[in-house]
Amino acid sequence: MPLDVALDAAKEAIRVCEAKHYWVSATVLDMDGLPQVVLRGDRSTVHTAESSMRKAFTVVTLGPEFGFDRSSGFFELMKTSPYAPQLATVHNVMALPGAVAFKVNGEMVGALGIGGAPGGDKDEVCAAAGVAKVADRLPH
Repeated sequence: MPLDVALDAAKEAIRVCEAKHYWVSATVLDMDGLPQVVLRGDRSTVHTAESSMRKAFTVVTLGPEFGFDRSSGFFELMKTSPYAPQLATVHNVMALPGAVAFKVNGEMVGALGIGGAPGGDKDEVCAAAGVAKVADRLPH
């Protein structure tokens, strides 16, 4: 993913959250689970960068295998699968909503995670806004 696209997605997600007075951090990961962009928004607390990364990591590492493209998918899987709680113990996996995949032609190419809003569902709305903002700029 081009750096300017990843950066714009992260900035948009933070902007959307800040408009609601949610002080967040944003992390864009590639499909290897490596950070491409990490932004700590104004007034966000120290834990927000880690949670944003772990939510995105969950999407890129477990999403393709289990068929979800948002970390809320893993959060829901925790409620129904006897195996999911053990997967949640894997290093950097987090069973909370707040990350959304970037997809090109139906294939995941990375994820944007947000941490810091008062609830992962709110983080995920901001992540979705960031992904939507750049969807037409992803390389095909």
